Amino acid sequence: MGGARQPYIDPAQQKRRLEAGLGALGLALDPAQVDTLLSYLALLAKWNATYNLTAIRNADEMLTHHLLDSLAAVPALAESARSLSVPEAARGRVLDVGSGGGMPGLPLAIACPDVHVLMVDIVQKKTAFLTQCRAQLRLPNAAAHWGAVEKLDDPNGFAVITSRAFAELTDFVALAGHLLAPGGKLIAMKGVYPHAELDRMEAAGQMARWQVEAVPRLQVPGLEAERHLVVLSRRDNGAAVQGRPVQ
Repeated sequence: MGGARQPYIDPAQQKRRLEAGLGALGLALDPAQVDTLLSYLALLAKWNATYNLTAIRNADEMLTHHLLDSLAAVPALAESARSLSVPEAARGRVLDVGSGGGMPGLPLAIACPDVHVLMVDIVQKKTAFLTQCRAQLRLPNAAAHWGAVEKLDDPNGFAVITSRAFAELTDFVALAGHLLAPGGKLIAMKGVYPHAELDRMEAAGQMARWQVEAVPRLQVPGLEAERHLVVLSRRDNGAAVQGRPVQ
């Protein structure tokens, strides 16, 4: 196997930390869902040893920096996927662009069985991991696609398109915007408030076609770093540029 031996992680302690985090986020999951989230975390740690899915090697840090970080966005992603006024064929469908090790797509699929998640990544070994997770965790509402998102064609479109550590906002809307269903939203997960990225969207002329609806700040249990969501939607008939939302 090779590599340094990982420190022992107490499964019971991990479960308690996860349950405390879910409580802080207001996510009421049943015991089976909690166990599935922990199984996903174990798969991520196991496959990471050879597939380099994430630079974080410590399973304890994976819990906060990856799992709880992704779960913090689940309420917003799920609410939009379920409630937006989009065509029926797109309702409840979420596209996770540049999913990598499956974040936020797999935590979303585990927490919300009624939401259907397609995870796309250009790295084949990562989509192989995602496909393995789908089978091993028994997630019929999750699927993986290997390839470039700009070449992906989906006749139904998606209610929500999300990304986490994928690309700048300018590239996100340019590469994935064609897959958004009418009435849908692009929801990008970011760290600090992305002033510079929003400025570059304006400089690129993208604010003529896209509007920033909100940039809410997320609170991730056990993580001090700032986290924000950037919620974007298409403008109707080239409406005038509005002011930037405050955080």
